[in-house]
Amino acid sequence: MNILISNDDGFQAPGIVALYEALKDLGRVEVVAPEHNNSAKSNALTLHSPLYVHQASNGFRYVNGTPADCVHIALTGLLDYKPDLVVSGINNGANMGDDTIYSGTVGAAMEGYLFGIPAIAFSQVDKGWAHIDAAAAQARRLVQQMLSQSQVPDAPWLLNVNIPNRPLDDMKPLRVTRLGRRHSAERVITQTSPRGETMYWIGNAGAAKDDSDGTDFHATFEGHVSVTPLHVDLTEHASLPAWAARLGEGCA
Repeated sequence: MNILISNDDGFQAPGIVALYEALKDLGRVEVVAPEHNNSAKSNALTLHSPLYVHQASNGFRYVNGTPADCVHIALTGLLDYKPDLVVSGINNGANMGDDTIYSGTVGAAMEGYLFGIPAIAFSQVDKGWAHIDAAAAQARRLVQQMLSQSQVPDAPWLLNVNIPNRPLDDMKPLRVTRLGRRHSAERVITQTSPRGETMYWIGNAGAAKDDSDGTDFHATFEGHVSVTPLHVDLTEHASLPAWAARLGEGCA
């Protein structure tokens, strides 16, 4: 089994170190991750500046780019083989609901999925790395389950997994969920620079708007590991006939 690990918190983050330690004996496991924190970079690729790959003393390789850059480079030339599984994380904080659109953690996993490789994005619900060993153990458990069911390698699939910050024996069984929704983000934060210019900082994510039963928000609040299957097709299929009629499709 060949496993590629990446993340968006950077190659030195406790989450990726714990994830590597949990998976390293399941096969050939390599890490290619950003040099620095790249949260909220989504699927961004660096196109107008060069990227460099360096190797840390622990064997991890790191790139001066985004999470998607790391996986893209690994799959298109850095590695001399195609991984069977791409795993991203463990992220320092939740990636639920609307977060998945912005998430670099999900973006790294999605890059593998776009290349036809099964992929999993792992995140802890709360920031601070509390019980990271338990989260890593849950990640290992899910990967082993996929292996035992011969889901790896298989047709590509993408899972978004959020793990409560709890001791392992206090964690409830996983639930397969749908994405919830958040309220709009909080107001932008403004400050004045030493030169008198106005600086803008993106505000915090909004609170949960749809956290009903069946959502990732609800499952993790109840102490369950949330597993949400994702796909990339953004087409609003149900509205295609209405838009065709509205725009006069087929008319001269």
